Amino acid sequence: MVAGTLRTGLTMRRLVFTGAVLLAALLPRNAQATGLGDDLGRNDVRVYSGQFHIDAGRTVLELDLPGRLKRLGYTRRRGDRPQAPGEFFFGNEKFWIYRHEVRIGGKRHPARLIGLKLRQTDGLILEGMDDLTQPLHHKHIWIEPGLLAESFDPNRALSIPVSLRELPKHVWQPVLAAEDARFFEHSGVDAKSLARAMLRNAKAGKVVQGGSTITQQLVKMRDLSPKRSLGRKASEAARALALEAEYDKTEILEAYLNVVYYGHIEGIQIYGLGTAAKAYFSKSATKLSLEEAAVLAAMIQGPNRLSPVRNPDNAVERYRWVLTRMVAVDWLEPSKMHAAQRRGLPELRLSTPSPSSAPHFLDWLESTVEAEAPKRAEEGRGAVVYSTLDPLLQEAAEDAVRKGLRQLRSSHPPLRSQPLGVALVALDGRNGNVLAYIGGDPDQRQDGFDRARRAKRQPGSTVKPLVLLEAFQTCGQHGPLYPARQVSDRPVTLDLPAGEWSPENPDRKFRDSVSVREATVRSLNVPFVRLARRCGFENTAQRFRASGLELPAELPPSFVLGAVETTPLDLASAYTVYSSLGKAWRPRPYGRMALPGGRLLDKRSPKAQRVVKPASAYLIRDLMEDSVRRGTAAAAALTGHQAFGKTGTSYEARDAWFAGGAGSVVTVVWVGLDDNRRLGLSGSQAAAPIWRAFMEQAVPKRAPWSDKRPATVIERWIQTDTGLLVSRERGDAELDLFRGGALPPKRKLLKRDEPIPVIE
Repeated sequence: MVAGTLRTGLTMRRLVFTGAVLLAALLPRNAQATGLGDDLGRNDVRVYSGQFHIDAGRTVLELDLPGRLKRLGYTRRRGDRPQAPGEFFFGNEKFWIYRHEVRIGGKRHPARLIGLKLRQTDGLILEGMDDLTQPLHHKHIWIEPGLLAESFDPNRALSIPVSLRELPKHVWQPVLAAEDARFFEHSGVDAKSLARAMLRNAKAGKVVQGGSTITQQLVKMRDLSPKRSLGRKASEAARALALEAEYDKTEILEAYLNVVYYGHIEGIQIYGLGTAAKAYFSKSATKLSLEEAAVLAAMIQGPNRLSPVRNPDNAVERYRWVLTRMVAVDWLEPSKMHAAQRRGLPELRLSTPSPSSAPHFLDWLESTVEAEAPKRAEEGRGAVVYSTLDPLLQEAAEDAVRKGLRQLRSSHPPLRSQPLGVALVALDGRNGNVLAYIGGDPDQRQDGFDRARRAKRQPGSTVKPLVLLEAFQTCGQHGPLYPARQVSDRPVTLDLPAGEWSPENPDRKFRDSVSVREATVRSLNVPFVRLARRCGFENTAQRFRASGLELPAELPPSFVLGAVETTPLDLASAYTVYSSLGKAWRPRPYGRMALPGGRLLDKRSPKAQRVVKPASAYLIRDLMEDSVRRGTAAAAALTGHQAFGKTGTSYEARDAWFAGGAGSVVTVVWVGLDDNRRLGLSGSQAAAPIWRAFMEQAVPKRAPWSDKRPATVIERWIQTDTGLLVSRERGDAELDLFRGGALPPKRKLLKRDEPIPVIE
C-alpha cells in the first residue's frame, strides 16, 4: 500500500511539473502589480467607487478631501509637499496630493503629484496645478476610486489587509502548522504530505486529512488560472507550481492570509486574518497573542464547524491539536503548549464586522453581470466593476435614512409594528451617475427587495413639474405658456369611459383662477388638469416618456396628478431635466465592467435625451425653487444652498415622496408601507425630512453647479390682476420670468385693461 502510494505521488509530481510549464504563461496579471495580492483570480470580485474629480468652487473641507484621501490609505505630511505616492499636504494656500499609480479599466495612470491653489481665508479651491505650480486642466484633477466591496454578496465584510512583514511569527506560524508546515520547503506541491494524507485516508476508509498545500488552497480559492485543461487535482497542482515560479513565498503566504475564510458572525462573512482578528478578538492582527492566533488557525479547516462561537467543544479540540503541531515542528516550547492547553480557549471579544455598504446597489451590479455574461455568473466567476457610487454620499444617505425612519417610528407609534419601506436615489445631475442608492432600511440587510429599482408606486404631485414640460415648451398648438399665465381653478368634470371624473384640490377648496406659479407653489390639482387638457393629454404623456418614465399606452387623465406607477430611480432620472436644463440623464451605476483578467464585459457612457429647451426647464425649476421657499416643499429648504423640489402624496396617503435637487445632486426619497396599506403621512411629513438631512451633507461634497440663466429667459413686470406687461415697477405690478417670444400682451394706456383670458 505504502509503495503504491509513493508511486502515485511520483507520477503526480511529474504530471504537475509538465502541466506547470504549459500553464504558467496563462496566469492573469491585471495591472502593474507589485505582488500576488494585487492580482485577481477568476473567482475574485472587486467593486470600486467612482473616480472623484475635484472641482473649483468648493472648499477643501466641504469636499472632505482629507477624509476621502484617508479612506484610500493616504497619510498627511506636515510642513512640506508630499515626497512619495500615498501622501498629501494641507496648507493655507495649497493642497498637494501625490496620487498613487493606478489602473482604471484598461488605462494605466502613473503616480503623479497634483496640487490645488486655495483661497487663504477659507480654503476655497481656486484652480489645479502641476508639480511646477502651473495651471492643470480639470480632467487631470482627480483621486482614484476606492474599494467598495469584494463580493456581490452584501453580507461579506470588507477585508482588513495584513502585511506579512508586520505580523509577528507567532501569528502566522500556527496557520502553517495547521495547514502546511513544509510551506517554505516545497515548490507548491508537497508529495510527502500528499502521500501521507492518501495513506491515512485509505486506512480510515474516508477523507480525514487533506494533502493540499497553502499554495494549492490559494489557487482553489481564487482560481488563479483562466483555464482548467487538466484533471481537477492535477490542474490545481500545476497552477500551484506555476504560481510559485512567479511569486515569492512571502507573497503567496500574505495573499493566503488575506483571503482565507473564517466563518461568519451575525450573518456577516469574514475573510482574511485581519478581519478575523477584529471580528473575534477586537484587535489588530499584529496584536494577536499566540493563543488567539492558534484559535484562528484552528478554524481554517472548517470555519463554522470549528467556530469558537458556535461549536466551542470542537474548536478547543482543534486548538489543542494546532498547539501540539507547533511543538512537533519546533515552533513552540512544550511548556508553553501545556500552559496554553490548561487555560483553554482564550476569551473572545466579538465585534460584528462592517459589511459592504449599498447592498441593493451591489445586487443591481450583479444582475448586470448576469445579463452581460450569464455563463460566468452561473459558474460564480468574478468581475471587476468601476461604479459611480460616492462612498461619502452613500454614508450620508444611510445615516439620513436611519435617523429619518427612527424619527418616524418615534413620532407615529402605529408605524413601529408596520413594514415600513424606504428608498433613496441620488444622481449627478450633470451626467446621471448614481451617487447614493438605498433600496430599503439599512438596518434590515437580509431584506433583498430593492424598492429603488423594483417597487412601482404612485408618485402623487411629484409629476406636476413634468406636466409643465409640455406646457412651457409648446402646449400643443397653442404656443408655450409661462409662470404668470392664469388658469381656472373652478370645478371641472371630465367624461371618461369609466364614468365622470371631477378632480379636487388637496384642501378641497376652489379659487376663481390662479397663476401657474401659484398652482405649483400650492400644489393645486384642478389647474394642472386644465393645463394638461389644453396642451393635450397625449402630448403631455410623451414628455413624461421622454424624461424617462414608463407609461402604459392607455392612460387616464389622472396620470397628470400622479395616478400612474413609477420607481424612485426612474423619477430621479426624470428630475435631472431640471438640473441639466432640459436633458434627462439615464441612471448610470458604473462606467466599466470587466472580467478579472481584464476582458471588457460592458462599458457604459453617460446618455441623455433632450426633452425641452433650456429656457423651459429653467422656468419650471424656478417654480420649484419658489415652492421650497414658501410653498408645500418648504420642509426641504437647505441651509446655504438653493434647492428645488416637489412633494408627492399618493391616493389615501399610501406613499410619501420628495423629489428635487441642489447644486449638482438630484435626489428622490420614497417612504411607504411594503404591503401598500395607508401610510397616513404626506410627502412633506415623511420624505422631505430625510431628503433634507441627506442633501445638507451631500451637496457640499459634490461639484458646484453653474446654472446660469439661459439668455432666452428674461424678467418682466406684469400687472398683478390682469397679467399684462407694464413698463416698470408699480404698486400693482410684480416681477416674473418669461421665455423670449412667449410674453403676455402689453397694457394699453388709452384702452380699458382686459385681463388675459384664463385657461379653462
